[in-house]
Amino acid sequence: MVGTRGRQRGRLWPREFAAAVVVVSVFVCLTVRAEPWRAGRTGPSLDDDLLLPYPAGSPHGARVPLRVVRQCQPGTYGNVTHEAWPAHRPGPGVAHGHGVITHQFVSDIKTSDGAKKVFVYGHWTVVEDPARTLSVLEPGGDGGCSDYRRETVAETAETRRCLVSANAGFFRPYMGRCLGNIVSDGRSVLGANGVRNANFGIRRDGTIVTGYLSDDEAEEEEEEQDGAEQSPWLQLVSGVVWLLRNGSIYINESRAVECGDTQETGTFDRFISVVSARTAVGHDREGRVVLVQIDGQTDARGVNLWEFAAFLQAHGVMNAVNLDGGGSATLVLNGTLANYPSDHCAEDPMWRCARRVSTVLCVHEPACAPPGCGEHGECVAGLCRCRRGWVGAACDALLCGAGNCSGRGICTEDGCVCDAGWMGENCTTDCPKGWFGGGCAQRCACAHGATCDPVSGRCGCARGFHGAHCDAECPPGLHGSGCTLECNCSRSCTCDAVTGNCTGGALPSSVSKVCSCLAQQAVRQGAAASLSRLATDPWFLVSSALAVLAALLMLGIVLQWLGPARCRRAHGPERYEYHALVPTANGRQAREEEVSTGDDDDDDEVEASVVSLTGPPGVT
Repeated sequence: MVGTRGRQRGRLWPREFAAAVVVVSVFVCLTVRAEPWRAGRTGPSLDDDLLLPYPAGSPHGARVPLRVVRQCQPGTYGNVTHEAWPAHRPGPGVAHGHGVITHQFVSDIKTSDGAKKVFVYGHWTVVEDPARTLSVLEPGGDGGCSDYRRETVAETAETRRCLVSANAGFFRPYMGRCLGNIVSDGRSVLGANGVRNANFGIRRDGTIVTGYLSDDEAEEEEEEQDGAEQSPWLQLVSGVVWLLRNGSIYINESRAVECGDTQETGTFDRFISVVSARTAVGHDREGRVVLVQIDGQTDARGVNLWEFAAFLQAHGVMNAVNLDGGGSATLVLNGTLANYPSDHCAEDPMWRCARRVSTVLCVHEPACAPPGCGEHGECVAGLCRCRRGWVGAACDALLCGAGNCSGRGICTEDGCVCDAGWMGENCTTDCPKGWFGGGCAQRCACAHGATCDPVSGRCGCARGFHGAHCDAECPPGLHGSGCTLECNCSRSCTCDAVTGNCTGGALPSSVSKVCSCLAQQAVRQGAAASLSRLATDPWFLVSSALAVLAALLMLGIVLQWLGPARCRRAHGPERYEYHALVPTANGRQAREEEVSTGDDDDDDEVEASVVSLTGPPGVT
């Protein structure tokens, strides 16, 4: 039986496993349906105070053309579906140092039906310079929306060192998906894709924009001077319900635009009329941004949107948009949770914990240009606090004292680095005796009281000494500064090395001559050294040889030209004899007579004889 049962179990276990899977799946589905907040919980809170404007799983808002928005608004607004207001720009010396102040309040307000008053409490924040100090942040920093992240307001605020931060746009609680238009510090993050919800944003030109935007208006880009494209928006976030328009309550008109499907009307109307924790952003008449957070819990305490709009209107708000509320409503001051969240803590439901949300509105110190002040200072409240030696709005210029090193040094972060020969805070002091070089930091190495050049350190020897360090006395026969002067003593070998005065008595002439030679030896050594170097110089030798050859060639030419003339002058008058030729018997001519000419003593007279020549007969 045991073996049989074992085999039977072996055959039946797949069906048992399948049945177990079905049971577990049904249990999980029932659990999720009974307590949806447990399935969607991703943080320290239970996400149990969900306040949704639209049913879960339905589209967030209505996709309607902008002409429908125009049809739903009063004719006094014409075709304009949003409001533009110049943002406040404070002058120098903004109060409180950072341009933001947060007030706590506990106020009694009339209910929307006017039957009674209720007490509400929360925080009212005023931003003096919104164009420079207000930012829309993605959850956890850049890229949080694309990663479907959810973070608490405090966690996101750490990424930008926010002074004041609050929850902003809506999101899908179970997916972490951001919703609506989102622009963060000039960077386009997300578009609404045709959904018409109220928007709040700040453009690059310093204009606050509130209301409904077309897709082109929300996602347009402008061309910069360098050809790159950028969004005309600095910040942009979408809410649900335009509470105030130009100082008037605008809830009914907003409901007609944002409600969408009639099947969602009940949910949307409840979203408007139920009391709960709320958050809104808007601006006052001066263009200062107002961020208001009211504590509460859905169906128990807090305010509905009618009461919220009336409260804002009574305190001078001109335009305002409702942001995510319920358990999402959170306010953090300097990194510390300041309000009372309505979500229960996951670890112990006795306590309340902040919910992990989507986008965050962050009030921070204004940025400096360039960021970090060029690493030469610290950015404090939008102004660069320069380190020592650096000046300028961007800490980009070095300055050392009133004279800026007086043109005799280089200005550095540590002060003036003086040129050689100068010292002092502003390089205005000469080097003291015995010192030279940059900042006069080097000691002279000159002996016998000699001074050195404050720039190069070269020693200027005193009379009677010479050498690189002036440590050698003048040799016999020389005196003066650097030992450059010869002693002029007729009867003495040496003279005083300082004054040149002759010293010693009369000396034999032979000794005096030796001393004179010794005295002049130092002078001759320089000339001898020069000649020695010249004699071994190959260029000098070649040049000398060529010069000798040229001289010999010229001499030969002169001698050749003078030779014949000299020979003619050497020969005097000579004797010449002429002999007449006479014919002989054999037909040959023979000498008939001798003619004698010349006078041995007279070169000017020459006598000649006429010689008769006879030929054969018959020939004359």
